[in-house]
Amino acid sequence: MQISDRLKSIQPSLTLAVNSKALELRAKGADIISLAVGEPDFPTPKHICEAAKRAIDENFCRYTQVPGIPELRKAAADYFASQHKFAVTPDAIVIGAGGKHCIYNFLQTFLNPGDEVLIPSPYWLSYPDMVQLAGGVPVFVKADVEHGFKVTTAMLDKALSPKTKLLIVNSPSNPTGAVYSEEEFAKIMDWALDHGLFVLSDEIYEQLVYTGKPAPSALPWYAKKPDQVAVLNGLSKSFAMTGWRVGFLCAHPDLIKKISAMQGHSTSNICSIAQKAALAALTGPMDCVCEMRKAFQRRRDLGYAEVASWPGIACPKPDGAFYLFCDVHTVYGKTVHNSTELCTYLLEHAHVALVPGAAFGDDNCIRFSYAVADDVLKRALSAVGRELAALQN
Repeated sequence: MQISDRLKSIQPSLTLAVNSKALELRAKGADIISLAVGEPDFPTPKHICEAAKRAIDENFCRYTQVPGIPELRKAAADYFASQHKFAVTPDAIVIGAGGKHCIYNFLQTFLNPGDEVLIPSPYWLSYPDMVQLAGGVPVFVKADVEHGFKVTTAMLDKALSPKTKLLIVNSPSNPTGAVYSEEEFAKIMDWALDHGLFVLSDEIYEQLVYTGKPAPSALPWYAKKPDQVAVLNGLSKSFAMTGWRVGFLCAHPDLIKKISAMQGHSTSNICSIAQKAALAALTGPMDCVCEMRKAFQRRRDLGYAEVASWPGIACPKPDGAFYLFCDVHTVYGKTVHNSTELCTYLLEHAHVALVPGAAFGDDNCIRFSYAVADDVLKRALSAVGRELAALQN
């Protein structure tokens, strides 16, 4: 059987073995807690669900415009403008089947074979594979725990080459929860644009920030240089709409036209019902987002207090998203030797499913999601803490 050459570089997920083991243990009756999924545990807000029901009742079930219905593109543009005080026109917006779909289409539209893409590491696990599928070359810029998992322009400078075309920025970050300060973000954006690079700013977690201040956005730089900046956002994390699959990308209208043309030959429009739900989310009340953010901040504080008490384990306090990314390499050596082995061990002994840091480019770490109920989080972290202490002794 023939398999395309472009898929030869794509590796299976490092979490598959752990997930398979979790299912096996559950089938045997084990009480497995999962802190592996990057998904809010809250229900989608009622007014959003009601909008979807109305769409079905009104038979809004036909093809729509490929880049999204006009009112949703306008709502997404208005969302950017209201959040960041910079005008965005609807023709600068494309609606995709989740943020991942938007990034994939952007990379397919922008990259040429051999183009290098700077990816700060730790990174969201799909960036490298999507770059490679577009013919690009991922170049990782490593930021360790001592730097709070945030890169600097000096680090980026060392990775720059004549083939570098794109920088991907993700703040707040998955997997680390790191949020760049305004000064840090501005330095990176100015550096990239001064070097003639395009910047894709993944801001999918921007509503989940716990500093009391908004996360910096690339929108001000898009306003100045729209031909060098694209900004990603979506509804999965902030509105608890992961399964609805709605993301949106802001970029130069000419680039949006090309992305739309490509989308027209792959998915066409995204689900018509989901678009009506998304419209209700973007034009409706934000109280639900605020309540979820408060709950996540409480869980962040609860979870961080626990992991900070673990001897030999390092974890910068995350300012956003809903992850703890802990450096656990001090437990390696006798029983376990890397993050994948450790996650398998913790699944078997603590009955907690986690994601190996190797999936995100840092094998010294493991990722905890605190998008679970407070009592579940406490129970899971207590069990993990006991096992880590046993491994160190």
